[in-house]
Amino acid sequence: MNEDSSATHNSAAYGSTVGIQAEVVHNSTVNFIHPDASPQEKYKVGVRFLEDGVPSRARDMISDAIAHGHDNAEVRFHWVLAMLSARAYHDLSTEELQRLHHASGLVRTYAEGEWKDALRVAFELLAMLSTADGDTARVLERLRALSPRQRDDILHHLDLVLTGGLKDGLWAENRERAEAARFGNDRVQRVWAYFEPEPIGPRAMPPRPSTAPAARAALPVRAGLFVVVTAFLWILGLVANPVAALVELLVALGAGLTAAHFGCRWWYQQHQLKARNSEYHIPHMRDPASPGDGFTNRVRHSFDHYFSTRVPHGFAPHEWLGHTVGIRNSLVAEIALLYRESRIGVDRVNWLIRFLAEDARERHNNGTLFDNRHHNRTSVVTKALCVVGLVALGITTFALLGTVASGGGASQILLAILAVGGAVWSGRAAASSWLEARGEERRMTEESHEYQERLAARQVAYQNWKTFLDTTRPSELEMESWLTCDKTLFVDEALRHYQLSWRDLITHTILVTPARPYKRGRVKGGPWRYSRYSFRLFLVTQDGVREISTEFDFADAKRGDEQRSNYRFDALSSVQVTERTHVGYDLELVLTNGPARNIRVKDADTHQLAPDENAQEIAEINLNAAGFIHTFRLLEGIAADGKGWIERNNPNNLPSFRAAD
Repeated sequence: MNEDSSATHNSAAYGSTVGIQAEVVHNSTVNFIHPDASPQEKYKVGVRFLEDGVPSRARDMISDAIAHGHDNAEVRFHWVLAMLSARAYHDLSTEELQRLHHASGLVRTYAEGEWKDALRVAFELLAMLSTADGDTARVLERLRALSPRQRDDILHHLDLVLTGGLKDGLWAENRERAEAARFGNDRVQRVWAYFEPEPIGPRAMPPRPSTAPAARAALPVRAGLFVVVTAFLWILGLVANPVAALVELLVALGAGLTAAHFGCRWWYQQHQLKARNSEYHIPHMRDPASPGDGFTNRVRHSFDHYFSTRVPHGFAPHEWLGHTVGIRNSLVAEIALLYRESRIGVDRVNWLIRFLAEDARERHNNGTLFDNRHHNRTSVVTKALCVVGLVALGITTFALLGTVASGGGASQILLAILAVGGAVWSGRAAASSWLEARGEERRMTEESHEYQERLAARQVAYQNWKTFLDTTRPSELEMESWLTCDKTLFVDEALRHYQLSWRDLITHTILVTPARPYKRGRVKGGPWRYSRYSFRLFLVTQDGVREISTEFDFADAKRGDEQRSNYRFDALSSVQVTERTHVGYDLELVLTNGPARNIRVKDADTHQLAPDENAQEIAEINLNAAGFIHTFRLLEGIAADGKGWIERNNPNNLPSFRAAD
């Protein structure tokens, strides 16, 4: 997007979260450590924090390890890097400067080796800063002699300290490394996975509770009454005409068994078809009867999206959506019922929605999409045989009444009529209980089997998606390395544009803030990383401040239009910081010849913190990652002292850090 960065920051009111598309916190425990951990373990965690761009936590961890006796050239080297990473000299307290000076005197006490060489070079680079016209060739030669990893670490973490001739001699190499690594490790194809939320586990709709126990409990009484009444009726028939009654009994028995056999199947299939058609029906979101459930509507939108992009051959998207409206309604209701109580965003269940859309497409291709509908249809033969059995049973019953009437008096006929009425009533009740008990047992067996099959298929899909995400998702080190390359090349382009060398700069700073709309993600204990950034670079020279800002997409590093402005030291009137707990941090830059500019440094994140995370600590980590601390102190110093700030921060006034041999 080619938008002005300042316009982006002012596009939403304070407190608004418009433009934040997704927020992800990965449950990584890499940088968490037990309070009783050994100094060696704390040191390793500190190094990981340093690599991941969290130098404030690295300082704490490595300093703690040193305080508990874990001190050698390697440990002290990383401690020096952590002390100076993303900081300039004016960011250091008097105590920290004294600690650095003390550490420079310890170099001679460490065992010889590559880490001692690297530590010595680091202090020699610092010592060169206080030498106005010092010969840098020897130090640069020793720096280049270090291993690539050590050399790159020094150049990266001492970026704001090394300026002037030192940086001029190294900048071309630094730029080449950034260009080579900028899109390394398949950045463009993998960055999206960092902002993809952790998928929630698979679920499936379990079988409905069975009513078979209640039906089975009522069956003995109803069946017993039917047997007694029916037996009494046949006894009346046998008394009146034994031969005719026996024939009628056999015919009625056969007709009844036939009707029961085929009627049971017919009843079950009709009952299941009705249940499946109504079980998951919910009103459409545009229907006036829609409950207005936001989660359900988002699930519906997601199903519509994935069904429109997973279309079988021969269908247009709108045709496929019309063809599957019933299936989608059923699936929307199922997912809404399964996941609504979890209070999650639909993005965490999109993997399942996508799988169900693909499954529907595959079942259509296999001709099994509407299997349940066909499976529950009753054949004409079954219906006909059931009807024939019932008709035969009715005719036989009337024949039996005639038999009783031919051989008995009026009282016997009345008793027979009452017996028939009792048999019909009790038989219907007994048949209802029997059909429900048999049908529920069969339904539970079928639905349990379907549930296990659905859940197993979803578990496989979930595991495949999670494995793919874990494999694709960049590490913190990769994300930090890519961001560093982007910043390096942005600074290089700015220097080229203004035709400046590092010798022309007094200092510089770069403020890295989110650019809306964005997705953001982080690991537990780490800083937020964004899908879209705004870079704001301040180059400080003898003539004043040059400010360059731009926005870019992190995945492919495509930038928007650049905004440039130049102003004298005395034009910077004031710098203020506003912290709003539920909004975030804002930096207000006031110039004497223009309106104040509000820069959103970071959005609020207290609602995204894990129970074991400290809000203030996470806020500090994010502010340091954004370069806010250094930028604010630099601009605040210039606003307060004007050009006098230059003399106050003259490198010639710095203490010497030359390592003692």
